[in-house]
Amino acid sequence: MSADLELALALADDADALSLPRFRALDLRVETKADRSPVTDADQAVERALRGRLARERPEDGILGEEEGDSGASAVRWIIDPIDGTKNFSRGIPVWATLIALERDGIIVCGVASAPALGRRWWAARGEGAYRDGERIHVSRIDSVSEATMSFSSSSLRDVRALELARRVWHAQGFSDFWAHLLVAEGGVEIAVEHVMNPWDNAVLQVIVEEAGGRFSDLRGQPRYDGGSAVTTNGLLHDEVLAQLNR
Repeated sequence: MSADLELALALADDADALSLPRFRALDLRVETKADRSPVTDADQAVERALRGRLARERPEDGILGEEEGDSGASAVRWIIDPIDGTKNFSRGIPVWATLIALERDGIIVCGVASAPALGRRWWAARGEGAYRDGERIHVSRIDSVSEATMSFSSSSLRDVRALELARRVWHAQGFSDFWAHLLVAEGGVEIAVEHVMNPWDNAVLQVIVEEAGGRFSDLRGQPRYDGGSAVTTNGLLHDEVLAQLNR
């Protein structure tokens, strides 16, 4: 295991130790940001703690975080979503995770998604495969849209082409946030589509899905985490899915 991935896993441990005790806490503080999305004291505490550790152990690295933005000009950058699924977290729904990725020269080289309320953790590093709780994971081999399971987000429900795709698949269901795409990585879902995504949402998903043998792109088909959207598939269905979504 690389030193980068070891540090990412240690950061996830730190995050879990802070976030899990605040989950369903009676005194949880929830505020509304300018974009009308919620933020809790747990989001803020996790990002602050991870930034603090990185400042001590990797002071030369840059950091992009959801709550505190971009800091440090470097070809090496940590990308952090302290709690992906804050709406779930704030309502006591256990589908949320801390997402930690490392970018080197524009490529996401490793990442960890830790979901302590679910008791699950996923990670991957380039050339080393993708894992869930220490077990290697792979995408499915289903090669027909009519036999596929698809996950979609609320933003995708406003797109007629996405709804048409959902009617073509064997099963369609809206799994939340990070979980939909990691279900693609572990072979339970073949297609996950989200029309609105941020870099800190996507970075971890890209490396895990790709290392599991799948494909990650934005809606235009570009394999980039900063494209503002996300389409993940088992790879066999990707071109057909993109064709449907771009009709």
